[in-house]
Amino acid sequence: DAGREGELIFRNIYHFLGSQKPFSRLWISSLTEKSILEGFRTLKPGAEYDNLFYAAKCRAEADWLVGINATQSLTLATGNKMLISLGRVQTPTLSLICKRFLDNTSFKPIPFWLLKIKLQKSISFEALAIDPTKENSPRFDNPKSPNELAVKLKNSTATVQNVESTVSKEQPPLLFDLSALQQYCNKHLNLSADQTLKTAQELYEKKLITYPRTGSQYISEDIFETIPDSIKKVATFSPFVTQALKLLEQTLNTRSVNGNKVTDHHAIIPTGVKPANNLSDTEISVLNIIIARFLEAFYDPCIKQITTATFHSTAAPEYHFVSKGSIIKQPGWRSVLNVTEDDDDMQSLPELSKGENLPILDAYTKAEKTKPLPLYTEGTLLKAMETCGKEIDDDQLRAAMKDSGLGTPATRAAIIETLFQRQYIERQKKSLIPTQKGLAVYDLVKDKSIAQPVLTGEWEFKLEQINRAGLDHQQFMLAIIEQTKILTSDLLTNGTQINTNTLKPGTTNLICPACKKGKVILRDKAAGCSDYDKGCNFTVWRTVASKKLTENQIIELIEKGKSPLIKGLVSKAEKKFEAYLILQPGGGVAFEFKK
Repeated sequence: DAGREGELIFRNIYHFLGSQKPFSRLWISSLTEKSILEGFRTLKPGAEYDNLFYAAKCRAEADWLVGINATQSLTLATGNKMLISLGRVQTPTLSLICKRFLDNTSFKPIPFWLLKIKLQKSISFEALAIDPTKENSPRFDNPKSPNELAVKLKNSTATVQNVESTVSKEQPPLLFDLSALQQYCNKHLNLSADQTLKTAQELYEKKLITYPRTGSQYISEDIFETIPDSIKKVATFSPFVTQALKLLEQTLNTRSVNGNKVTDHHAIIPTGVKPANNLSDTEISVLNIIIARFLEAFYDPCIKQITTATFHSTAAPEYHFVSKGSIIKQPGWRSVLNVTEDDDDMQSLPELSKGENLPILDAYTKAEKTKPLPLYTEGTLLKAMETCGKEIDDDQLRAAMKDSGLGTPATRAAIIETLFQRQYIERQKKSLIPTQKGLAVYDLVKDKSIAQPVLTGEWEFKLEQINRAGLDHQQFMLAIIEQTKILTSDLLTNGTQINTNTLKPGTTNLICPACKKGKVILRDKAAGCSDYDKGCNFTVWRTVASKKLTENQIIELIEKGKSPLIKGLVSKAEKKFEAYLILQPGGGVAFEFKK
């Protein structure tokens, strides 16, 4: 395995056996015959990878030291009533979710109003009023002024002051690494990061895609030589036959080809093996997404003409009006999925000439208000973990931050699942929100080093320095030990301040339907009876057919004997369905389908 963790696995076995034998290292990131033969021709002495081993060993020991000591300290400080888990990556990730949630819920929106006019020339289009006295802002502080202007502007004319058109080349997206695939599938298929990883692993084991646990969005030059043949194979079975055949007629785009940027493994691409007929719907969807991105990455850029037009009206001489439009001249890579940009500012514009007058068909105000940053979804959280919470949309800039991100592409899904298992977070539709328990833990540790995403990112940066012999591994571990001592002492001293009531399972006012005596307790994995120790075994599992029930759904199920309609249930054949849940005596549920 050409990577840090692969090196550690081998060295642990080697040292455990007490071996003294010399060894050489085969370092390859692709499995083409050319790459394998070249790797064997250039075997390196094992000692050349000692620093990589030290970096891996430091990562494992630092995680263990910080995680086990911080967890024990906070658990003991809170009276040892239940396990309070902390971790080097887990806690900063919780911190990201809690901070965004608190910022979102405490946000106070500020209202403002926009003034728009509708113009006509062969087609109708809109322009937005800009106030030059307010730094060219389109926002009005109250509705009176734009309403008065709207009355004046109706049925008047607007003169074209200026028209600027530029041709823009939009390069295709890079190939998928695991994080990018998880983000895309969360947004478009509503799959969790863990579901996407498991599906990708299934596709890999069925030899349909390359290794999925990769942090690279590039392929090496030897892999690029095989791409035309892979495109031909994909054309025989994928839904993108026309696009694949058209791509073979072009010179392939090389934006995703750079052997120097291939890390442990190259980007995820289809192998060209035709799938069997036993794939689940989810596997088919994820495979098609990977094939689509594979084709997009090698297509020509999308050529767009972006036009900005400004207008002036004698009915409101102190204002000018701006209209933006975009026309795709050559779809390029966008022709694969036929997806255009989702941009509210862009519209279709007619041909416009400076000085011409156009009728104003309508003028109206639109009430708006400032909005907080949205709550994290799993997709946007994965992006934030890559960049330690920094809002970076550019693929290449985000790739440059990966060495100092939270976790690795292979571990991020597991970290998010751990937060669910610890009852620190829960889903609210697609959004991730902290539980009371999660907020209580965050409130206690938010100012401590273990909760700082940037500090954790710096650790990853230092581990890379160890790998490059720029930092002594023993010096790094001494610093980690000192940090752990300070953190442990702080948690033991201040951990008693945490509100332990927020850490307990939620006791409801519902009477247990089985024994009619105890109260129903809501836990993360199941709802049960408070008289369990007296012999009542009433249990309703929170996860049914791969769907985790919300608190309101399970309360309604127990209280009324029937849940609301539950969507997103998954059958054993991995097909989605919806049904009502019917409570059974003693717990358990049955399905009732819509008539």
